[in-house]
Amino acid sequence: MNKEIVFTEKAPPPPASYSQAVKAGGLVFVSGQGPFDPASGEVVGSSIQEQTAQCLRNVEAILHAAGSSLSQAVSATFILALEEDFAGMNEEWAKWFTANPPARQGAKLPIRPQGMRISIALVAAA
Repeated sequence: MNKEIVFTEKAPPPPASYSQAVKAGGLVFVSGQGPFDPASGEVVGSSIQEQTAQCLRNVEAILHAAGSSLSQAVSATFILALEEDFAGMNEEWAKWFTANPPARQGAKLPIRPQGMRISIALVAAA
């Protein structure tokens, strides 16, 4: 199976240890994206809704670079710093996935980078 590394400057650059995404087997595997501005690297927003939206903008940019889109999402994982952010995250999530949402699972963020409240990873059809 061939794999293609996906990169776009429209999303935050990843550390050297992983790729923004990998395209393989007819799928795009997007690494966890935090709520970071691609240009400045700073956290965008203080509310969970703002941070969820920025994570999804980053995921969307990477999917676009891979020739896919959020409408092709099949599975997603969100990781929250605070359990009480679940309702607000869900509120914003529903704006982005209005029909046929992907399968989804959640977890608690084991580390807490300064100001970061959420990370989202996603798998989509290529």
